[in-house]
Amino acid sequence: MGRPAKYPEEFRREAVELYRSSERSRAEVAKSLGISDGSLAAWVKAVEAAEAPGALDPDERAELDRLRRENKDLRMDREILRKAAAYFARETFR
Repeated sequence: MGRPAKYPEEFRREAVELYRSSERSRAEVAKSLGISDGSLAAWVKAVEAAEAPGALDPDERAELDRLRRENKDLRMDREILRKAAAYFARETFR
């Protein structure tokens, strides 16, 4: 688990909206809010990714992450079983 967010979600949304509606650069907006340009850049990127066509909602994203972990575990299990089967097949013919 990651560390807790330093800034509330509402602050992040408002910072992104301020940047989008402003004529100023992202660095200037970040400085005026007292945050790093990198933080604001990450928040803007996250919002843009969430708004992209075909973007997954949080429940779908969580399910996808769970299924990817499960798939990884199953592939590892299959590989272990494949190696065990090969080992026992060699032992049978000795």
